[in-house]
Amino acid sequence: MRVVSAWILSAAVILLSGCTLLQSVDRGIYSAVEAVTERDRLTGQRSLSVEDRAAQIQAGNQVTEKFLAEAKRSGKRLNADANPAAHRRIASIFSRLHQVSHLREEAWTPVLVEEPSWNAFTTGGTYFVIHSGLEADLKDDAELANVIAHEMAHTVANHAFEGRGHALLGALAGSKSAQRGTFQAAFTHENEAEADRVAVLYCALAGYDPHAGARIWQRMYRQSGNNALFVQDHPIHSERAAQAQHVATQLAKYYAPGRLNPDYLSVLQSNEVFEQASDIGVEAGSGGGILSALEATLNVVAQKEEAKDEEQRQQRRVEFMRRIQRASTIVSSSAISRTRWRVTVRYDGKRPLTDLSFKLIVKRHRADPLSITQHLSGVLRPNSRFNVDFESPELDAYRTSARNVIFVYDNARAL
Repeated sequence: MRVVSAWILSAAVILLSGCTLLQSVDRGIYSAVEAVTERDRLTGQRSLSVEDRAAQIQAGNQVTEKFLAEAKRSGKRLNADANPAAHRRIASIFSRLHQVSHLREEAWTPVLVEEPSWNAFTTGGTYFVIHSGLEADLKDDAELANVIAHEMAHTVANHAFEGRGHALLGALAGSKSAQRGTFQAAFTHENEAEADRVAVLYCALAGYDPHAGARIWQRMYRQSGNNALFVQDHPIHSERAAQAQHVATQLAKYYAPGRLNPDYLSVLQSNEVFEQASDIGVEAGSGGGILSALEATLNVVAQKEEAKDEEQRQQRRVEFMRRIQRASTIVSSSAISRTRWRVTVRYDGKRPLTDLSFKLIVKRHRADPLSITQHLSGVLRPNSRFNVDFESPELDAYRTSARNVIFVYDNARAL
């Protein structure tokens, strides 16, 4: 990037010296680039954004306010009306994280919504919605801080509106990749992974255990598996846990339990995960327009290529999972107790497998399907038979027909 910029800068200086027309054109290019990009708050590089921050706040808040109004109309309570202690807890955690964020000067508002689901979200404005089911489940403050910081990171990185800019550019350019659902999922996946990394940084700087995110996703993997048989718009749980652990190890030196890091401003500028790019300092009319257009183009192309790489990686994973699914034959599938179901499988694949997990999906009358995850330790050898026992208090196994049971591989790694 710097080498290319140096060549372009030299050419720009020669072309623009003493040429009023070219200087005017360069200023026009700069203005055009400024209108559709912004400086990424994490890296300092140009990223697509067709709305300025004021417009982002207005648009994002309109969506959230509509959601909150509908929630209230349906009888759901908000904030202290939903749970005073939970609201105080969220406000306290949120305040510490906000102080070390890249947008600490903005007036942000956390909102607790009486909703049993495990979820939190932001729409790119100044509201951050946390469902009561999430708050109640995460008894560890550091884990709740990690989830809240993840949502803050989405806003800081402008993911909602940056994605909209890429979609618009792709439509105007007739991009075939932008039209693929797998590419869109991969693009979102990369944003989610970035938000996870920022969340670890914010937690460390705010005095919350940076390893909390890894604990969340390790637990999620044990409970729910990976769904590696399908393309995902979020990192699968085991990979998410591994990344969170790696980043936490890198950033642990910034963490002091219960205390804000006094050097958080400088750490936000430069750390082991993100570093602000220095401004080359060329003014519009002196080559700044050409350089800003080049920088924006290179960054847009880089983001697209990263999403394509992730799309291809996921497609390879899905195809691998499908191959081992096809190479496996169910020998028997039946109840072994009221709450347990056993599936006996023969694996005829060519490579040994490890990191195995499986799902049993049980269709139930007048109820949502029941999904049970089971992990298998050790190594699965080719041409071998194995049992997988699934257990759940919700499973009425003796009244379940094998016709209503689906067995799938959830995760596997070839040795």
